[in-house]
Amino acid sequence: MWYNVERNQIAFIYNNFTEKEIQAMSKKLKVGVFGGARGRTMIEVLLHHPDAELVAVCDKYRPLLDDVQKRADELGVKVALFEKFDDFFNCDMDAVVMANYAHEHSVFGTKLLRSGRHILSEVLPCENMAQAVDLIDAVEESGKVYAYAENYCYMQHCFEMWKRYKRGDIGEVMYAEGEYVHNCAAIWPQITYGERDHWRNNMFPTFYCTHSLGPMLTITNTRPVKVVGFETKPLEKMRELGTYGGAGLEIVTVDNGAVFKSIHGGLTREPSSVNYEIYGQKGMMESSRLDGKVLNVYRETGAVCRGEWEKYDPVNEIATEKAKYFSGHGGSDFYSTHFWIEKILGNPDGEWSIDVYRAVDMGICGILAWRSVVNGNIPIEVPDLRNVAERNKYRYDTIGTNPNFASGKDLLPKSTFGQPDIPDSTYEYVRQLWLDGKNAE
Repeated sequence: MWYNVERNQIAFIYNNFTEKEIQAMSKKLKVGVFGGARGRTMIEVLLHHPDAELVAVCDKYRPLLDDVQKRADELGVKVALFEKFDDFFNCDMDAVVMANYAHEHSVFGTKLLRSGRHILSEVLPCENMAQAVDLIDAVEESGKVYAYAENYCYMQHCFEMWKRYKRGDIGEVMYAEGEYVHNCAAIWPQITYGERDHWRNNMFPTFYCTHSLGPMLTITNTRPVKVVGFETKPLEKMRELGTYGGAGLEIVTVDNGAVFKSIHGGLTREPSSVNYEIYGQKGMMESSRLDGKVLNVYRETGAVCRGEWEKYDPVNEIATEKAKYFSGHGGSDFYSTHFWIEKILGNPDGEWSIDVYRAVDMGICGILAWRSVVNGNIPIEVPDLRNVAERNKYRYDTIGTNPNFASGKDLLPKSTFGQPDIPDSTYEYVRQLWLDGKNAE
């Protein structure tokens, strides 16, 4: 069962509401979730958050809705269930979690924003530059709260680095590395369902960049100004599972002159690697590839090249009583949802919510890095879309790998290593594995 909260823990949560929380229950935000697979953790958070009420869930796959219905029945709450977005859209909701397919968050999110709903967008913020512009326009026009659920920013080591950098512990950033290496071959049937047109089968290698790049930009409060992209040689096993393309690599120059390296995608290792290093003028911080949540911090103590090391397991001190019952992505899924809710309500915890400008900064680096790759790894300028004049230059820019938006010279290849002709039988095989609940071998 995918739920993280046990019955006795639920009772504990409700028995320990403060008087203020009890009084606020009648003013809860009415929240819907679009996407019942990735949205599972957010659904659970919303079912137990003192400031929010889950009112609706939409997913095209009925068994996922049946799971939600079962959970709602266990808790004695009513949740409307929809298989079609248009029906879900017309539901009475204040806010919506966008947990649908990663290349469609902005497509549906802008419609929801312009209808007067706040949105929390799962990864990724947009698929092309025109969508990035439209998304920012929609946020500014609506005045609603957009938050980006880049959960890796809230993992214990990243969140601690964010707070320590903000405090000035290592000085101004000079260089940083972010690594999100995750070979998904085994679970490919469970995350693509044998769909030839699934976004994971069609994404370009630098697209899924915000798990590695996002925390570096967030921790250091910097903005990208230039990017160079690279693609590694693909894993041959992935051809048997319906896709072909290497891992993505971005070298990003930020606005203070520092340089960041971002690597992400399918390379061979287990367990997966989530790792960050931040080098400043006065010290450095790094998480550990092999020691899980351990954070290492070096700070010079006066004389040059003389300093002290700290090594410890960080503990989040924000909303700890609420957070400790949720383990999705190391508990970080709770924080991305919680901070969004608190931002909407104007509460102090909302300061940690990631806004649309930071989200777009993260996402367009991958989009522009792919242009760099297909043009021989040339440097590409990254615009500041906070500036309307810069935004206007990209308002109709649909260059990318999706033929639904791009054509002719604007339609880019999905890999620089060629695109093999994958037969229907491959997707039928993968779909059967999914239906049988099996992983690939």
